[in-house]
Amino acid sequence: MIPSILPTYNRAPLTFVKGEGSWLIEADGRRYLDLGAGIAVNALGHAHPALVAALTEQAQALWHVSNLYQIPAQQALADALVEATFADTVFFTNSGTESCELAVKMARKFWYEQGQPERVEIITFEGSFHGRSSAGIAAAGSEKMTKGFGPLLPGFRHLPFGDHEALKAAVTETTAAILVEPVQGEGGIRPLPDVCLKGLRDLCDATGTLLILDEVQCGMGRTGKLFAHEWAGITPDIMMVAKGIGGGFPLGAVLATERAASGMTAGTHGSTYGGNPLACAVGGAVMSIVADPAFLAEVNRKAALLRQRLEGLVAAHPDVFEAVRGSGLMLGLKCRAVNADVVKAGYAEAVLTVPAADNVVRLLPALTITDDEIAEAVARLDRAAARLDAAA
Repeated sequence: MIPSILPTYNRAPLTFVKGEGSWLIEADGRRYLDLGAGIAVNALGHAHPALVAALTEQAQALWHVSNLYQIPAQQALADALVEATFADTVFFTNSGTESCELAVKMARKFWYEQGQPERVEIITFEGSFHGRSSAGIAAAGSEKMTKGFGPLLPGFRHLPFGDHEALKAAVTETTAAILVEPVQGEGGIRPLPDVCLKGLRDLCDATGTLLILDEVQCGMGRTGKLFAHEWAGITPDIMMVAKGIGGGFPLGAVLATERAASGMTAGTHGSTYGGNPLACAVGGAVMSIVADPAFLAEVNRKAALLRQRLEGLVAAHPDVFEAVRGSGLMLGLKCRAVNADVVKAGYAEAVLTVPAADNVVRLLPALTITDDEIAEAVARLDRAAARLDAAA
């Protein structure tokens, strides 16, 4: 008999009842060091006082009115994002998946309004993940994502990751946009080198193609800049944001230049819940902390410390780990052992990690993780690896 919750997840046998910063607590009091942060969502950890205060204050005043009316918290957050980024305008969603849907619509509508309705094709890359909607799975294109869900939304072209010549050849008079993650998350923590991002921007400029960046997982301070593309010194035309922007409250956004968004006029898109007062109150509190240069400097310092410790871990367990990769506090352990076994061994040592493709274990801790917690995390991962060494 099918369970009351649709069985689309293989859930770990863990039930948490409370969170404190980088820690999750079981009903029996066991404390787990959380290096997953809800899959890069809890950017400021669990129950951050500023977020609790913002949510509580807004909840006592007003929860929801819909986008038929002005929403001051939404306006304030949009203004903050525009001021801090390349963007001229923002549309708020509830998730990264919804952000993907709008980004695709926005790019195609742009070319329609430019009198080039044939420009509908969007180029994406092997290993990508853009959510689980019809557009998202069609964009990713992998059999794992698409099998059994046809017919797929047409208009996507999938290229090998890192094949520059294939990319240049793929851009034609029907290309609307190139969609890419600056750091692939689900794909196994694969950063796109800065020179490649610059090359993408140059190619788009030369051909008029729009550049869409998916920063749902790598954005909001995760790599040590507010957004990962800043390391390359380039800007996109459209950017998808979610996860960390809400600090645990469902919130997403699409950021765009005035030109790229020019086709999105009244009635062309909407959302009942997107940008509601509760979400934007929390998002505003997150933004005020994460966008602070001093906070980002600390992220970079802690990222260097964590990476150094992880390099030592890899060296100590060469039969379990192969390499460290990633950027900032978005790191991956490329495994020789089965990554699911590494995650499971971590459960036994009360440390939480997240599996990814390419036999990688993701480490996506709260950006507020302390030096002592970093040391404790690596110690627990060391003990988890020792379990696998002993079992080999």
